[in-house]
Amino acid sequence: MRLAKVAKNGQTGLAVDTGAGVKALFGDAGLYDLDALIAQGGDALTQAGDAVVAGGEDVAIDDLTFLPPLIKAPKILCLGLNYKDHAAEGGFQVPEFPTVFGRFNSSLIGHGAPIIKPPCSDQLDYEAEMVAVVGKGGKDIAKDDALSHIAAYSVFNDGSIRDYQLKTPQWTVGKNFDDTGAFGPWLVTADELPAGGAGLKIETRLNGQTVQSANTSDMVFDVVDTVALLSTCFTLEAGDVLVMGTPSGIGLARNPPLFMKDGDVCEVEIEKIGLLVNPIKAA
Repeated sequence: MRLAKVAKNGQTGLAVDTGAGVKALFGDAGLYDLDALIAQGGDALTQAGDAVVAGGEDVAIDDLTFLPPLIKAPKILCLGLNYKDHAAEGGFQVPEFPTVFGRFNSSLIGHGAPIIKPPCSDQLDYEAEMVAVVGKGGKDIAKDDALSHIAAYSVFNDGSIRDYQLKTPQWTVGKNFDDTGAFGPWLVTADELPAGGAGLKIETRLNGQTVQSANTSDMVFDVVDTVALLSTCFTLEAGDVLVMGTPSGIGLARNPPLFMKDGDVCEVEIEKIGLLVNPIKAA
């Protein structure tokens, strides 16, 4: 099932891509809020989607405002250097343990919303990433049980302010500027995809030019590895968002560097998951 958090005429609601069009229900934020549905676990997500398909109104995508699918994640955990070619282009060794940093919910925007280039920097970079959403929490999760803890997948553009990211060994500041974490539009339930979201083409296009192109099977640490390893350190919770790293081709590593600027349009597309499009706007 393909679900999205949307708004129309001042009301928020839940939309479902039926394959033959989009249906949506509005007005009941408690029942149709994706954060709440993920937190409930079990069949709550699919039951809500079924209710939208059965009783929702037909809507045109162009009439909808897409919001970030989740805005109350207990943790947003991002993996750096998780594709070998990306590690190499930055002059890093392939990590023996996931390079993990956090994002804040306050940095998130939805499909169609502008990624904001702050006035303090001209180094706004793109990063295509697959998201895995934890649907069932746990500690010390075994690898053979890891995928049962993942409810859904989505698309992320990990907009990075490179000069601020690299001011210190810790990347937190450069990865959390307001309105730089584009997320969505669709949350795709795990049963719609290959196990672990593996084998999917992942691509970034900047103003129509392909700047990143790879496959999710190229990850150093796949979703199974990530769930098992992270859960040895801390308890994963329903609603946690795992942002699984970017392939090579980032703007910083190019000669000359290629950074996003006011008026650009950035597209991130992952096969079978969706297309995330955001204009770039200077603050």
